[in-house]
Amino acid sequence: MTSRPLLSCLWLAFLLLPTAAAAKELRYELDPVHSRIVFLVEHAGFSRAIGTFSGLTGELLFDPDAPATSRVRASIPIASLDLGDAKWRKSVLDPTFFDAAEFAAAHFVSQTVDATRSPQLRVAGELELHGVSRPVTLEATFNKLDRHPLNLRRTIGFSARTVLRRSDFGMLKWKKLVGDEVEVLIEIEAVRKRAAKADRD
Repeated sequence: MTSRPLLSCLWLAFLLLPTAAAAKELRYELDPVHSRIVFLVEHAGFSRAIGTFSGLTGELLFDPDAPATSRVRASIPIASLDLGDAKWRKSVLDPTFFDAAEFAAAHFVSQTVDATRSPQLRVAGELELHGVSRPVTLEATFNKLDRHPLNLRRTIGFSARTVLRRSDFGMLKWKKLVGDEVEVLIEIEAVRKRAAKADRD
């Protein structure tokens, strides 16, 4: 198990790593409105239940000419869970599953990025969920980097997926009703952090 302070130290270490492309590497803030996580998990063999998390926050460092130097950290508010039914949502947020009262957020901190097949990226990092930290690899696609057509701010977008096992994060209840394997789909938009004259240069 890895504590949140250790995850913070990992992120700080990556921020301090020197890179040859540092001059082009820009910082982006995750857009909590246009970033979303979708998960699918088997429901008693009848179907795959679908849930979403929204309101993501965090920071992305990215250089399009050197994507392997990218770093990302993200926080996911567990209480943003949407399952389409208030009673079901309450049950999944209780100590049986996510225990949102005890573990209010999940945290991801990247460690390495494999960009040998760019724009396809393999982002390896640590995911802290339900008080447990495990290594996770995201299969990501770099979609676009451009000025947003409405606000003219530089915006970057990625799509990603991974597969988790809820048992790896201490969620062991209702094995006959809820599948262990969870498919996770991630859509991310991030906006360049404001700096003096930076957004319209």
